[in-house]
Amino acid sequence: MNITLLMIGNTSDTFVQEGYSEFMRRLKHYIKVKEIVIPDLKDRKHLNAEQVKEKEALLILDKLTSANYSVLLDERGKEFSSTEFAGFLQKTMNAGNKELFFIVGGAYGVAESIKRKVDLTVSLSRMTFTHQFIRLLFAEQLYRAMTILKNEPYHNE
Repeated sequence: MNITLLMIGNTSDTFVQEGYSEFMRRLKHYIKVKEIVIPDLKDRKHLNAEQVKEKEALLILDKLTSANYSVLLDERGKEFSSTEFAGFLQKTMNAGNKELFFIVGGAYGVAESIKRKVDLTVSLSRMTFTHQFIRLLFAEQLYRAMTILKNEPYHNE
């Protein structure tokens, strides 16, 4: 199974990019992870939040196909412990899915059309984080899940 991280906008904070890059480097040992970054909209300053989300939704939907299992990262989603998340990944891999998409929306979140399209919505916390910072948190959790599945000594419980 391949994992694709589908994200809106680039990461501008150096510390976030460095941490994210470190976990992405570590993940290569366990699973193939592809990154798709949809650039921020150029005409954003002339649009309200709903218009931005709708335009971003069209770009996101263009990348998804019915053959993929897609997960939206959103604070209103299902919460997992780290071991439960690892179990979810194992179950998804065992189900024969060829590609698992994780979607990180933009600064305003995502449009309702995306929420209806995805197979699952997952929350990393009920707290709100920037769409840039959530990448680092998610990359770490994905790495943690892989080490749990391999019974390696990264996760302590």
